[in-house]
Amino acid sequence: MYLNLIQLAESFGVSEKVVDDWMRNEALPHTHDRGRLLFDRGQVAVWAAARGLAAKAGHLAPETSAFSTGWRIEALLRAGGIWRDLPAAGVPGAFQQIIAALPGATPAIRSLLAQRLRLAAGVAMAPIGGGFAMPHPSARVSLGRDSGTIALLLLKDPLPVSGPVPDEVPITRLFFFVAPSPRAHLDFLGRLCRMLGRTDVRDLIVAGAADEDIFRAVASADKSAVAGGHGEDPA
Repeated sequence: MYLNLIQLAESFGVSEKVVDDWMRNEALPHTHDRGRLLFDRGQVAVWAAARGLAAKAGHLAPETSAFSTGWRIEALLRAGGIWRDLPAAGVPGAFQQIIAALPGATPAIRSLLAQRLRLAAGVAMAPIGGGFAMPHPSARVSLGRDSGTIALLLLKDPLPVSGPVPDEVPITRLFFFVAPSPRAHLDFLGRLCRMLGRTDVRDLIVAGAADEDIFRAVASADKSAVAGGHGEDPA
């Protein structure tokens, strides 16, 4: 979904000039289409969450949380796993293996997702700085409440990317995710960005901490997000 300049400004409760400043100085993602200035909702959600910005109204206002699916980030990460010492050249193959084990999906759905990921533009990379990126399927899908996964890929060498990286730090850590619905997709983007804004989670990953230590930190960060009003704990 694309928003125009007025819709985006109204969503954040700022003037159009502030949005213009964000484009010039803060790398706010945008595109030009036949003379119109447009903003991809998913890209803006990633950009805003990485900077601690929250939409106040309109098209970017918080929607029903992905907690309504019953998933927690920790459970999703345990499903996808933590992949260590993965060569950058092995990332596409790892994505395929993760999709092949996608919980709650039929073989036909897994096959369809795998085919889409093999397309030239099948994966959106979403770099967020500090050597982290959040790749995900470019096409949004509706898998149902019992499907979805997150995997943490820790690379041995930097991953080549075609687009700009926010701080020019080579990308070596990937949170690859598949959300159960388009609505949950946006929620996952925001929650993962907020989680990586916490020094405890980020520092453990950078330090190469044990899987269980990372799982515990992720669970704690997710619980804090619930307490802060980002969703209702389904437990």
